[in-house]
Amino acid sequence: MSSNTAIPATAPVQLMLNRQQLRAEAALEPPAVHTGEVKKETQIIAIYGKGGIGKSFTLANLSYMMAQQGKKVLLIGCDPKSDTTSLLFGGKATPTIIETSSKKKLAGETVSIGDVCFKRDGVFAMELGGPEVGRGCGGRGIIHGFETLEKLGFHDWGFDYVLLDFLGDVVCGGFGLPIARDMCQKVIVVGSNDLQSLYVANNVCSAVEYFRKLGGNVGVAGMVINKDDGTGEAQAFAKNAGIPVLASIPAHEDIRRKSAAYEIIGKPDGQWGPLFAELATNVAVAPPQRPKPQTQDALLGLFSSDTVGRNVVLEPATTFDMMGREEVARPSLEVVYDNA
Repeated sequence: MSSNTAIPATAPVQLMLNRQQLRAEAALEPPAVHTGEVKKETQIIAIYGKGGIGKSFTLANLSYMMAQQGKKVLLIGCDPKSDTTSLLFGGKATPTIIETSSKKKLAGETVSIGDVCFKRDGVFAMELGGPEVGRGCGGRGIIHGFETLEKLGFHDWGFDYVLLDFLGDVVCGGFGLPIARDMCQKVIVVGSNDLQSLYVANNVCSAVEYFRKLGGNVGVAGMVINKDDGTGEAQAFAKNAGIPVLASIPAHEDIRRKSAAYEIIGKPDGQWGPLFAELATNVAVAPPQRPKPQTQDALLGLFSSDTVGRNVVLEPATTFDMMGREEVARPSLEVVYDNA
């Protein structure tokens, strides 16, 4: 461009108008979190919990029950283990979005719905997948997976419910995507009567509250207590955090055995049908709420001191502990100047 090129006279005026518009947008207060019945046509719900706590088991059976109740449900597994769809499809693994996308890209082809989405008895399901151990970032894989879903028309799909299965004890940004970017309306946490699962559930509540303060609108709809042995710690946590218990799934041998055999128990005519029917209803109507995250001491207070070791006293280490001898005083080489 020539240095003699004239700058249009309207440029400074347009720049000023743009700045004023940006300031006006920045001054707008974000809308308050929705506390009534969710009215949006598609409810997008993210389920979080500690690895191995039973999220995938809960979601596979919940989605199946919802479909039998006449709802159109999409189940998206966002856990690199890909166990959500395995439970739904009787142990059979499905091609993941990340895996399929990579293969198609190498072949110069595009991904289609039929490559990554599969059906069983009215439930639609897919897995985002993740990298092999040590060969990539799981969070980045989640982000790439959702980018692919958007290219496939995710926002135009006509589902009543979209259920997302997320690890709660992996704290990188990709796994927090639904909360950070308002990709869902509400979050459900799955926990049990043990400190580690409640610690993870509390972290999820903290994340929701953090992004609420930044203008986010996602809330926590409630908690599912899995493997409930009746000791009550998870119930107490939910009460303290200000969130309802949507269902308590008992620690029952029949459930454990059938789950291990990839058997769906959330069927209307089965022994556990009423439990999952009630859960489906509660998930549908529970409003997203702002949780009250607990302190570490408050979490510990849910358990007896014999269980969590609250009577342990922190004893400071000494130089002798570290070196096997007493510390030798050495003269400082630092030059200290007096104030003038």
